[in-house]
Amino acid sequence: MTAAHQITAGFMPLFDSAVLVAAGELGFAAREGIDLTLHRETSWANIRDRIAIGHFHLAHMLGPMPLACNLGLTPLASETIVPFSLGLGGNCVTVSNTVWAGMVAHGAEADLDPARAGAALRALIRERAAAGRDPLRFAVVHPHSGHNYELRYWLAACGIDPAREIEIVIVPPPFMADALATGRIDGYCAGEPWNSAAVAAGTGHIVTVKARIWRNSPEKVIGVRKAWADENPEALAALLRALHHSARWCQDPANRGELAAVMAQAGFLGLPPAVQMPILTGHLRLGGGAERTIDDFFLPFDKAANFPWKSHALWFYTQMVRWGHVAHTPENLAIARNCYRPDLYRSALKPLGVALPGANSKVEGALQVATAVGATGAGLVLGPDGFFDGQIFDPDEVDAYITGQKSARAEA
Repeated sequence: MTAAHQITAGFMPLFDSAVLVAAGELGFAAREGIDLTLHRETSWANIRDRIAIGHFHLAHMLGPMPLACNLGLTPLASETIVPFSLGLGGNCVTVSNTVWAGMVAHGAEADLDPARAGAALRALIRERAAAGRDPLRFAVVHPHSGHNYELRYWLAACGIDPAREIEIVIVPPPFMADALATGRIDGYCAGEPWNSAAVAAGTGHIVTVKARIWRNSPEKVIGVRKAWADENPEALAALLRALHHSARWCQDPANRGELAAVMAQAGFLGLPPAVQMPILTGHLRLGGGAERTIDDFFLPFDKAANFPWKSHALWFYTQMVRWGHVAHTPENLAIARNCYRPDLYRSALKPLGVALPGANSKVEGALQVATAVGATGAGLVLGPDGFFDGQIFDPDEVDAYITGQKSARAEA
């Protein structure tokens, strides 16, 4: 009998770790010959550092974090690759009840519309500034996170300069709702279930969601130490197959109750299954009795949710440049382009005969409706993937996109 591949992985207590958790807890990894050991962490910084020093072979990671590692933006140098995405969507922007009341006074409605909510927030921010009040303080989970970049993108598109008109601080996801309740922050962008937790506590209101800011957009990924991946290609391929089977299982509505029960355990989320249902169903309680159902709020499998699109990595890179986190150079662009590894995903899953995209990148924001695309294996449907402000990101025109963002910021 062949010895099992020993793999150690870190994760944060967020629902979008579910595909990794289920792979370990429900036997998908074991069936691929993997002995998967999971370690719950308390901050993204810990995940980042423990990957760098070799405590973990791989981890549940923020989509831009491996880019930051490879671009030299982290304290400990670590070349990290992304052969698998853990899902699309899943984040919300939540504000305190006081801020929500101020937004309502300026026309906000409980409909999650990013443009309407942003216009109301802009009016509130300008009103506060005119009165000499301190800027609102918003929290994100990490500087190099999808949360930070989508929050900034949303604000900037609504005419708010996130570098000057608000304060952005870092708070670990499990502490967000408590920080809001105690008045330490005025709002935050985080993954579920930490938005629904604030609503359930009666201390917060969800004003918009990632799935409306950029539809079917990237969030968490599997980040792998490149040195380990190079030395253990068979183990990595086996893990990717296990994750594929886990993701398919997690997407099936028939499994929601069992998945929520697994994630409710103290070693994972430690929250009741009922608090997890919003991310599984897309039906959110927003606060104040308002409820909405969001199409494609979080997808762990459907619409190529697990494919590591190079265009996703490159969009994150453009935001890192936009907000001064990294210089735009040919060398840095190449590093960003090579971070996500669809070749490894394809190689691992090809024996399964599943649908695999025919391209490594796509024009982001171009699909307004669900669209069948060219693929090997079975048929594949993507999108819609529109940005709420109608912008398009062509990964072959990175220079022009970055220049356009600079112009838009100068005009704000």
